[in-house]
Amino acid sequence: MTAEGDPYPATDERGGPSAWRTVDAVARRARDAPDATALVDAPTGKRVTYAELDRAVGETVGRLAALGIEPGDNLGVVMETRPATVRVVHAAARLGAVLVGLNVRDTPAAVAEAADRADVTALVCGREAEDLAAAAARETAGSLPVASVDAAGDPEVTALGDRDPAAVDPHRWGLADPRTILFTSGTTGEPKPVVLTAGNLLASATASAFRLGVVPGDRWYCALPTYHMGGLAPLVRSALYGTAVVVGRTADGFDPERVHDRAADHGATAISLVPTQLRRILDARNGVPDSLRFVLLGGGPVPEDLVRRCDRLGVPVAPTYGTTETASQIATVRPGETADHPDSVGRPLPVTEVRVVGPDRTERPPGEPGAIEVAGPTVTPGYYGTPAATAEAFDGRWFLTGDRGVLGEDGRLSILGRTDDLITTGGETVSPQTVRDALVELAGIEDAAVVGIEDPEWGERVAVLVVPAPDADPSTEDVMEGSRDRLAGYERPKTVAFADELPRTPSGTVDREAVRGAIRERTEG
Repeated sequence: MTAEGDPYPATDERGGPSAWRTVDAVARRARDAPDATALVDAPTGKRVTYAELDRAVGETVGRLAALGIEPGDNLGVVMETRPATVRVVHAAARLGAVLVGLNVRDTPAAVAEAADRADVTALVCGREAEDLAAAAARETAGSLPVASVDAAGDPEVTALGDRDPAAVDPHRWGLADPRTILFTSGTTGEPKPVVLTAGNLLASATASAFRLGVVPGDRWYCALPTYHMGGLAPLVRSALYGTAVVVGRTADGFDPERVHDRAADHGATAISLVPTQLRRILDARNGVPDSLRFVLLGGGPVPEDLVRRCDRLGVPVAPTYGTTETASQIATVRPGETADHPDSVGRPLPVTEVRVVGPDRTERPPGEPGAIEVAGPTVTPGYYGTPAATAEAFDGRWFLTGDRGVLGEDGRLSILGRTDDLITTGGETVSPQTVRDALVELAGIEDAAVVGIEDPEWGERVAVLVVPAPDADPSTEDVMEGSRDRLAGYERPKTVAFADELPRTPSGTVDREAVRGAIRERTEG
């Protein structure tokens, strides 16, 4: 950023967008509106101004630098959503470090593997995830250093507060520079590290503001984890907009009454939720706070019956469809339009192109189903360190989402489901192969098939059909207990059935629809 805070170079570099630089959003807001509210801590109601946030970010930047974190480093963040997370997100940006979101619900081995794949140089955590971060660091290839934003309990973890801040020159990001790496699951089920650039985040924030009608007085309630784009986006976007974010604490779990009441108490005007969370709030309170202008609903299939229920209750729901690879939203229904289009996720955002194609990649006419492809400035340049996966995910400039859908004559998009077998449960993506591989390691299990079964609360639930080993008689409890140390909570089977053999197609592959039928017959019949 120049001395005047001009985001555009005043030199011969002014050749085009690739040479432009972004501003430090928090510093800019602290200069222009120092007393404006930047964030509110939902449990305590403590208000933090942009001037106060700017100072806190500056201290965190200096302490990270004192630990040896440098511009260009990939900084792993293993933190629950809380006010300190906001500081770390903006501190990484000011320092010039690429923020790598790591799943606090995962096992130490999974976090370590993700950190190694993303070439992470250090981990930052809080007290809630210190044990996980420390255990994961010990399993990484280089035994990564770990720093905590709190007082450290593990002798191998450094407390950031014990370091004297070093002097740091604020980093200036080019639009094509990687800003964050977030993990998702691709068509093979293997987690993929998605690179999102400064330009991706800026384009997504701009397009979202146009679609949702962001205004200066908005307060976005953040109830989602920041290792997902749904939780990270409000933190990044609020600083760009100069609005406030009300920060919930994901370590406390999702309590629908608590979220409803805190959103109401702090005047939240927007919130991002997955369908099961909204359903729980409606069950508990029969509505949402009057202050909310919209509920951005995504992270998985949005049931039509939930949309109709929102219409009956006057809930301003805005179903959305997006991916990590597109920095969140691809298409979103405008608040107030859902009643007339309950089966739609709306039209593509202003900067986003969407097409539906057949198996030969020829574009399908309106009304015909096919594979969804996306292009535009929100689309990732690719997956970190995996050129083969990047090549497989793109057809020229078009990103292959792995989803199926229909574009109507009016440009509205409807989602028909995945083109693969991944399970989306409560906003988390589960690889059936990962679950199967863990289960067949258990004593008494010869084989297993894992599928997603429709669930009114979670969207889908993980279900498994188990083939016992000869002379073995494993129970449902054996399977569930045995998976506890091998799988993350959201990956563990919720429904278990048994069979002498797995149903297969004539070619010998597992017949997944037959598996679903067998599970339903054995557990629901």
